[in-house]
Amino acid sequence: MEIPVYTVDAFTNLPFMGNPAAVCPLMHELTEDLCQKIAAEMNLSETAFIIKINQSDSFTTGSRFRLRWFTPVTEVNLCGHATLASAAVLFQYKKNINPTLVFETRSGDLAVTQQGEGYVMDFPLNPPTQEDPSEFRDIVEAAVGNHPVQEVCLSSNTKKLLIRLADSCDRSVLSSLKVDPVALRSSDRSGRVKSVIITMKGSPDCQPGYDFYSRNFAPWVGIPFFFCLFHVLLFLAGSAHTVLGSYWSKKLGKKKMLAYQCSSRGGELELEVRDNERINIAGQAVTVLQGTITL
Repeated sequence: MEIPVYTVDAFTNLPFMGNPAAVCPLMHELTEDLCQKIAAEMNLSETAFIIKINQSDSFTTGSRFRLRWFTPVTEVNLCGHATLASAAVLFQYKKNINPTLVFETRSGDLAVTQQGEGYVMDFPLNPPTQEDPSEFRDIVEAAVGNHPVQEVCLSSNTKKLLIRLADSCDRSVLSSLKVDPVALRSSDRSGRVKSVIITMKGSPDCQPGYDFYSRNFAPWVGIPFFFCLFHVLLFLAGSAHTVLGSYWSKKLGKKKMLAYQCSSRGGELELEVRDNERINIAGQAVTVLQGTITL
C-alpha cells in the first residue's frame, strides 16, 4: 500500500520558515498503531491524517473530512499548524472545489476557508484564568529563569500554562531564551501542564505592528529530547493562540490582532476573536516536500 505524504511549512509564505507538519490524505482509516508509526517515521512535531468520511466523495469534491494529529509518540487533541497544512494540501494539490472545508476532530468541527493567498481557521477559544505564580514556581524558573514575570495564567482544558514576561523586557529576551526540555518536563509531573506559552506585549506602533510575541514549549507530549532541542522549542502552535488570542484580546481591548512567533523559524498569524467564543486564525503555508510512504 502506498500513501501520499506532504511536508508543509505553516504560518509562513517562505520555505523552511514557520512550523512544518506532515500531511497524509487517506482513502481509508488506518489503525492507531500504524498512524503512530508513520508519525514516528516522519519525526515532525505533528503528522496529520486526513480521512474521507463519505467514500462517494473524493478529496476534490468532499467538504467534510476526519482529521487526526500525532506527535512521534502520541495522538493530540488539537493542532493548529497541521490543520492549516492539511487544508493547504487539499486546496493546492487535491484542487478541492469547496470554499470552506470542515474537519471532524477530537476538538469538534474545525472549518478552514481559503482567503486570498492564505487560509482562515475557525477554532474554539480557550480563555486562561489567572493563577498564583508560586503554584508554578518550578515551571516558571525552568522556562524563563530570573527574567521578571508579570502574570501567570492556566488554560485548564488545554493544559497550557501562559507566562507573561514583564513589559520592561525587550523582545530579545524572549527570542534568546534557552530552555532545557529535560528540566522543563521535570519541573511538573502533576499532569496539569502539557505545554508552556511564554509571551510578551508587542510593538503595534512599529511596522508590521505585532500586538504580541510568543514562544511555545511542549516537552510533555513525549517528543524525544534530541528533537525537542531543535524543534519543539521553536514550536509554533496554532492551538496555543486559542489561549493567547483570548488573553491578549482582553488585555489590549482588541478583537483583531497580529501575532509573531519569536524563534529562528519565525511565524506570523492574524487573529480575530469573535463573540461566540471562537477565534479566527489566519496564515499562509508552503509545501516543501511531496512523496509516498510504502507500507
